[in-house]
Amino acid sequence: MSVDQKTIEEAVSALPLPQKVIDSLMRELKSAKITKKQLDEVIRNVLATYDYSRIQAGEAAGVVSAQSIGEPGTQMTMRTFHYAGVAEINVTLGLPRLIEIVDARKNPSTPMMTIFLEKDYAYDRDKARELAWKIEATNITVLGSMSTDITEMKVVVELNKKALTQRNMTPREIAGKIEEEMGVSPEVSDDALIMRPEEASYRQLLQLVKSVQSIILKGIKGIKRVVIRKEESGEYVLYTEGSALKDVLAIDGVDATRTKTNNVNEIFEVMGIEAARMALINEAMDTLKEQGLTVDVRHIMLVSDIMTVDGDVKPIGRHGVSGEKASVFARAAFEVTVNHLLDSGMSGDVDELRGVTENVIVGQPIRLGTGNVKLIAKKPA
Repeated sequence: MSVDQKTIEEAVSALPLPQKVIDSLMRELKSAKITKKQLDEVIRNVLATYDYSRIQAGEAAGVVSAQSIGEPGTQMTMRTFHYAGVAEINVTLGLPRLIEIVDARKNPSTPMMTIFLEKDYAYDRDKARELAWKIEATNITVLGSMSTDITEMKVVVELNKKALTQRNMTPREIAGKIEEEMGVSPEVSDDALIMRPEEASYRQLLQLVKSVQSIILKGIKGIKRVVIRKEESGEYVLYTEGSALKDVLAIDGVDATRTKTNNVNEIFEVMGIEAARMALINEAMDTLKEQGLTVDVRHIMLVSDIMTVDGDVKPIGRHGVSGEKASVFARAAFEVTVNHLLDSGMSGDVDELRGVTENVIVGQPIRLGTGNVKLIAKKPA
């Protein structure tokens, strides 16, 4: 006779297991028709598997994780590849990317975003293209050609009608933007803009050209290029060269739940530390998978936890995790040995010799495995 749902829920919720495992087990057993004997068997197997999966007390989790990531890291290539399926955008992969991730670089060498669109925009190429123009930083050189007239001391911009139509802009709008940014009021003549420097000097003229070229007339600063790609599902996805997560998420039509960037610090600033932790795990796993390497996610999770445990994204290095270790010897063994020893000697630091590195240095058993056990014998009276 099969047991009812209430009995299953009571039996499963009373198990000494993490909530996630209990929820998963409840989900699996919800529609199953099983007897009391079968339920007991399932619970026994789940408890045995969970017990087997747990790490042993005194296990060198950090050393095992470091070795598990470091060894495959030696097999990684060091080239910059084209982004999968988007030949126009270069992105750093392999070992340089893994180093970027664990170093928590403020600015990745090739920042990029994958922008998913809401249903109304995702399957319409014209709407997707319109959004792409909204996002891509547009400067004057994209909209027309500039020429410098030295005899009359003026800069002439011949605007391209097609480019203006594509980006839904008018010469008056461009003139207004230039005036707003620079304080120079251009003359609008048909599809041409004429600007003159305040002083009639060659230097001022060149300065004017440079300043006009640097103005972002439309789009988001930092996003140099947007590429539209049709995915297998039939939806259009935007890939960008450059990253500006906060500004992109504010645009109507962008699906904020799926849009992502490869800049972990940007994710931290916009979405918080938990999102940054998940981004570190995903970026590291994707980088390793792309190279055909398999590393257990729990090793990556441990590294991400250590990097984000204080509520900030810290690098693994002397300016972050390694440089903040309590042990003087552990810090000295990593980098700038003499500085650490001198500073610690001057401030009278005490090393408790609790970790692996410091015990190896002084030549005594490390506090792991059998070295973690202390036997106390009772003396006979």
